[in-house]
Amino acid sequence: MTETIRCDICIIGGGTAGLAVAAAASQLGVATVLVERGAMGGASLTGCIPSQALLAAAKAVAGVRRAAAFGIAAGEPVVDFAAVMRHIRETVAAIAPMSTAQRFAGLGVRVIRAAARFTGEREIIAGETLVHARRFVIATGSRPTIPAIPGLDAVAYLTPETLFGNAEPPDHLPIHLILIGDGSAALELAQAYARLGSRATVLAGGAVLPSDDPELAELLCQRLGAEGVVIRTEVAIARVEADGAATTVTLADGERVSASHLLVAAGRTPDVEGLDLARAGIALEGQGIRVDAGLRTTNRRVYAIGDVAGGPQFMHIAAYHAGIVVRRALFRQPAKTDYRALPWVTFTDPELAQCGLTETAARARFGRDITILRASFHENDRAQAERTPHGLVKIVTRRNGRILGAAILGAAAGELIQPWVLAIGEGLKVTALAGMLVPVPTLGEASKRAAFSYFVPKLLSERTRRLVGMLARLG
Repeated sequence: MTETIRCDICIIGGGTAGLAVAAAASQLGVATVLVERGAMGGASLTGCIPSQALLAAAKAVAGVRRAAAFGIAAGEPVVDFAAVMRHIRETVAAIAPMSTAQRFAGLGVRVIRAAARFTGEREIIAGETLVHARRFVIATGSRPTIPAIPGLDAVAYLTPETLFGNAEPPDHLPIHLILIGDGSAALELAQAYARLGSRATVLAGGAVLPSDDPELAELLCQRLGAEGVVIRTEVAIARVEADGAATTVTLADGERVSASHLLVAAGRTPDVEGLDLARAGIALEGQGIRVDAGLRTTNRRVYAIGDVAGGPQFMHIAAYHAGIVVRRALFRQPAKTDYRALPWVTFTDPELAQCGLTETAARARFGRDITILRASFHENDRAQAERTPHGLVKIVTRRNGRILGAAILGAAAGELIQPWVLAIGEGLKVTALAGMLVPVPTLGEASKRAAFSYFVPKLLSERTRRLVGMLARLG
């Protein structure tokens, strides 16, 4: 017998975006249903958080190796890979309780653990339950993209998610790890495994980090190369095949590269499988769901948020989308997405953070009406004291000082980018950052130095010199 539920809002998907909407709606007294067919918490707990834990372990190893530069004799670190994996599991276990079905049931959310599919414009069926809702929110996220490489389906390979436990993870440190991909995940994992003691080779079909500032991306690749990470760009893969206990990747030019493990980090695909969207009048666009600026689908009663909406695929965007839907669906506010200051970070060491327009994008839009500002970490006292001088702050402004974009390569770049996100979002000019009072010595000084460089040509001009001379004569 099918149970029928009527509610105000039904969320399909229990990842970052869906859980944020469910928590807000239930605590505001709205009758809320959450449907999730898999693990609660989504890619945050299967990919993002475990990856951060792995990167932290790898950074600790690098810190031991760098200790001699500070006069501390630590020797070569011994990596216990089983213990590293235990650290990752413990990190996830500490965070997972915030995403459990029990917690959300305690908040008043009706949680249904089943796959959902639309049976009409205002209803879904999930397992044995029929749900009628005034509003639906599709937050089914995305899954790893598996490229169509001949032979790939016949060999064992990992993804950034199965690496940490959805399938059998490596029970020992890979001898040589090949990573297929050109994005943040490929570079982050390559560096982490190289620091832990593996050989790591990245095979990218084009340039790496294609959405980032090319200059800073190249500087990052040089740093990774100095640590032993091999990065091959503009590579075409002809096939993949098992070769005894190894996996061999054959390139289009006939070159063969063999490794003990293969990891595919080729991006993510919006997950709309099995939703039967056509029955609800919901259209697709590309591989994701078509939404307007308010995240509403072609069915006015249904929103799509997070990765499934086909836009930027970041965990912070999922939370941002959730806030917009709460404001629109529950408070009837005309909230809309605004990606002008969109930030993202590659969590390598050094980190690479970006927000707003890159130099390339700004030149394409504004031509010569832009100014590039720079400040090197090499000139920063804190960076020198901590032996992290490899970095650069690069700011893109209009000639009138309006900030268009910022890119930072260096230690803590993900933290340092945040004032620039605020400045772009608020439409500030570079004057605001140049005049900001910052504590000394901090890495944040590099941002202020970059901002202040906007005024240097004017301060050192002949006109300024004449003005200062005239004022001096006046006493």
